[in-house]
Amino acid sequence: MVFKKIEYSDLNSKAKEMYNFQKVSAKLADYGFTTMWLNNDWQGADFIGVHADGLTDIKVQLKGRLSFSKKYVGKNIYMCFIAEGVIYLYPHDEVLNKVEHRILDQTYIKTGSWSSPKLTKQNKELLQQYVL
Repeated sequence: MVFKKIEYSDLNSKAKEMYNFQKVSAKLADYGFTTMWLNNDWQGADFIGVHADGLTDIKVQLKGRLSFSKKYVGKNIYMCFIAEGVIYLYPHDEVLNKVEHRILDQTYIKTGSWSSPKLTKQNKELLQQYVL
């Protein structure tokens, strides 16, 4: 069998989600985490990461971009997305508290969520400490 790399842009949305999960899982392995995909969101999480120390675990919501939502507030959720080949994994509530004053626009107020299709320089700086 000859393996041929796929084009991410050719994948459907579910295949992109699984592709991103596999990429993130490989990176988290470098930090001692084993990941488990959840077929149904559990407490807002798409997957769980369990650390080799036997004590630490994280609930992760996988997104396509920087995102915040009121439905994740207070659930101890980490948000994860890949942008320009960089994997970001950030604690939702902690980062939301730092940017809430900037994103409380009509979209967030009306829908309860906010996301940005492109990372601004300011958001890249904010997220720098959350790069895997």
